[in-house]
Amino acid sequence: MIDSIENKLGLSYELQSDLGAVNTAREICQQPDVWRLTYQKILEEKVLISEFLKDAYAFDDLKIILTGAGTSAYIGDILSQSFQQIVGKNTWAFATTDLVTHPQQYFGAEDTLLLVSFARSGNSPESVAVVELAESLCRRVYHLVVTCNEGGELVRVAQEKKSYVVFLPEETNDKALAMTSSFTSMLLTGILVSRIDRLEDCKRQVDRLIKCADIFLLNEVEGLKTVSAMGFDRAVFLGSGPLRGAACESQLKLQELTGGQVICKFDSYLGVRHGPKVVIDNKTLVVFIFSNDRHARNYEVDLVKSVNASGSGLYLVGIGEDSSSDLDLDLYVSLSSDGEVVLEDDFLAIVSVLPAQVMGFYKAIELGLLPDSPSVDGVISRVVKGVNIYPFEI
Repeated sequence: MIDSIENKLGLSYELQSDLGAVNTAREICQQPDVWRLTYQKILEEKVLISEFLKDAYAFDDLKIILTGAGTSAYIGDILSQSFQQIVGKNTWAFATTDLVTHPQQYFGAEDTLLLVSFARSGNSPESVAVVELAESLCRRVYHLVVTCNEGGELVRVAQEKKSYVVFLPEETNDKALAMTSSFTSMLLTGILVSRIDRLEDCKRQVDRLIKCADIFLLNEVEGLKTVSAMGFDRAVFLGSGPLRGAACESQLKLQELTGGQVICKFDSYLGVRHGPKVVIDNKTLVVFIFSNDRHARNYEVDLVKSVNASGSGLYLVGIGEDSSSDLDLDLYVSLSSDGEVVLEDDFLAIVSVLPAQVMGFYKAIELGLLPDSPSVDGVISRVVKGVNIYPFEI
């Protein structure tokens, strides 16, 4: 594994160690391997997961909430619409940080609820509190927990309820501050769970996903390393549909890994036109994550042309599965080498966050930060601290 990490990121293990970057480097580079393990695990548990979901899906009025804190919450943002379309049940994505403060706005006394909780450590106080709130406020609750940590408090609490817990491979329990392989593996799990009845058909998508990540790590890292050395102090990430959630995760990753020295924003291609576009100046990195949906792509191409016409942005980067782009961009990050467009957009969202992970990794080093722990003053930590949970009075 050490050799492969050195080859993919171009830094010796000794140098990574000196730079405080060993964990982040490993966790970025291992993603194709842990996705393969994740698919295999869900395949092995297909019958058990299906039986659990069958009980919940039997209720016509079932309400599904996808939840998590911070990065884990973005999984629901990416998944909610496709989850609803595939499962055929009303599905929403709400962060635990919202559910805890205003539970009465999300949970009803007559609700039958499937609460799908995503958590790297399972020790965030909000994640645990939401399980108890749902139980106390809803008529009937099913808990599906997707976590990277078997020893988390969320697991202990959920196992006392009507629940099923998916433990992801141990390697996904990232040790670095910024979530990388944990995020993408939990997102993949959510996609596979939504398609649990046709899991074998997902194999082609998963294989393609892994191939795209391998191609990216082989061909595109050096270009992004060069981008990271540029003098930008803000970045804007854009995406449509499920890729808007990928843009959200990308902006957080770059901002986290640079300890807030690079201020980041995200939006949809149409949304950014309605005011937020004003933040793009000559020190702004602009990153376009391109959809494989032909209809959506029309709007994305128009926005690229608009940004170019205005002369905004220090540097324009595009990310797409296709192998070439005729758009006027400074750098196009191709996720394939065959020119084909295969991935559905929720699968594409998984691999589309890798460029931000790599840019954040190198930008942290360029700024003199330790990628494994870039928050010099401890403002952010691997597991949030200092959150008091207060009783909710019905």
